[in-house]
Amino acid sequence: MSSRVELSFCHAENTSVTSPATVPISICGKLELLHQVSFESIKHRLEPQVTPALWKKALFQLNPSPTDRTSLYLSSAYVCALPSKMSRHISSSGSIYFNRVIRFFTGVLIVVCNRNEVIPLASAIARSYPIYSQRTTLKKVKQLRVEFLVVDDYQPVSLKEMKERMEGGLDMLPKRSLSHLDSETTNMLTHLTESIRLAGKIVDMPCNEMHTDAFVEEAKRVAVETKSKMCLIRGTELKDQGFGGLWNVGKAATRPPALVVLSHQPEGAKTTISWVGKGIVYDTGGLSIKGKATMPGMKRDCGGAAAILGAYRTAVQMGFKETLHCVLCLAENAVGPESMRPDDIITLYSGKTVEVNNTDAEGRLVLGDGVAYASKDLKSDIIVDVATLTGTQSITTGKYHGAILSNIEQWETHCLHSGKASGDHAYPIIYCPEFQFTEFASHVADMKNSVNDRMNAQTSCAGIFIQSHLEDGFDFSGVALHVDMAGPAASGERATSWGVSFLLTLFGQYSGNAAIRAIAPEISTDEIPTKKRRLDQIYNPITQTQHVLVPNSGALQLPEN
Repeated sequence: MSSRVELSFCHAENTSVTSPATVPISICGKLELLHQVSFESIKHRLEPQVTPALWKKALFQLNPSPTDRTSLYLSSAYVCALPSKMSRHISSSGSIYFNRVIRFFTGVLIVVCNRNEVIPLASAIARSYPIYSQRTTLKKVKQLRVEFLVVDDYQPVSLKEMKERMEGGLDMLPKRSLSHLDSETTNMLTHLTESIRLAGKIVDMPCNEMHTDAFVEEAKRVAVETKSKMCLIRGTELKDQGFGGLWNVGKAATRPPALVVLSHQPEGAKTTISWVGKGIVYDTGGLSIKGKATMPGMKRDCGGAAAILGAYRTAVQMGFKETLHCVLCLAENAVGPESMRPDDIITLYSGKTVEVNNTDAEGRLVLGDGVAYASKDLKSDIIVDVATLTGTQSITTGKYHGAILSNIEQWETHCLHSGKASGDHAYPIIYCPEFQFTEFASHVADMKNSVNDRMNAQTSCAGIFIQSHLEDGFDFSGVALHVDMAGPAASGERATSWGVSFLLTLFGQYSGNAAIRAIAPEISTDEIPTKKRRLDQIYNPITQTQHVLVPNSGALQLPEN
């Protein structure tokens, strides 16, 4: 949808009386929740055109498969049903289907849900109303006012029970007490949806508008909004300071590459967290150039950086309690006289050398610099890199679930929980450096940048490459989390802003907002390692020799032939 829609949220003190004759209205929720809504709770938006009998009749006409809607009054009032049952790897809110029932709608939207579904549904609403468009026909600004009705004592009800009550001549379900959101929660939703739409705007904008310089300006605005410290390393400064990945990927473009770091350092913080985002504002593939069918849409290769910028904005606005760094790795992978070539050997910020065998595997080079900086200079305990990294991610975890790779098993569980709680779905992939890092073996450098065997878990291998550039490599003493969201970053021709709600939820226990904390996973301090972690097997990428760690000795010995 190309639209100019102003989005606002109603809380308990600012609800108003309207009628469908003057203000269109749509009421959405799961069927069993809609049946638990008394007409008294919504009559301020429906009368006089809609009566209690008409409301009850409309509910009985709904038969979601997976969604459905029916008219209450001409084309100005609708009731819409979301799926009642979701599989175990999908958000129970049904947020993934929300765009189907509210598509192009403006007016008043009443959402009926339980309290822990507010954030994923609000995020889905924000994604449904992107803000970037250059269409000259869009003149009028429209309004969408969102009002949440929360079922506080919600209890799941089976379809069998609903049918039995209906056959007995009873209301399908007993009515439940409903409440509106408080002003603190609606304020949070306003900031969240603004950040989601900001991330979507950055990804939707073409590179002639959203080039690296423009992205830097967006970061500056967020720094001012959040009163954050900002560090900018741009152009030849990257080369001079050893950021060989960023410099070589972006040096051929007319706009220089940049590393942007926004920092939030509250008093009393005990943990340092860095979010590192891939911000390739356009990816031609470089000299390993993409084809005419695969290059269009590569403006979206900055989806990771856009997501962490949006998430950082809301996290800080909501009073993040720990040290948080937003590290943006910005470059345009262009073709020109200065382009990085296949066979070039470059040195990344980690000090490790990389033989380039594919200039279209550029994201891992800029992120290698980013995570090295986050571990060496920012001294981060937790490092999360987010990127539209590999085409094979969609094959591995699909178009709707980001791929999660972590050196700590518990964090895979946290990500799975956060994906379902936020509506930005995610699923873990294989973490096995001893079998995957050898794919980058080189005879003349520490590693190559693209795999030798494309049938050996490419998506995992790409994440392993990035984590090899952490301080101490795979012995990094903290949490290393790689998120590949190439598939869910876009739906059709529009960005989804995948990652904003995910990151806020994953680190929600550090938030100053109660609604975010309520859906966040519980992360104990024991899950943030303070001692060096070692692999059972370590590989030398130069000689391709396998070294086996002898238990209880710390010594390395070569395996017998």
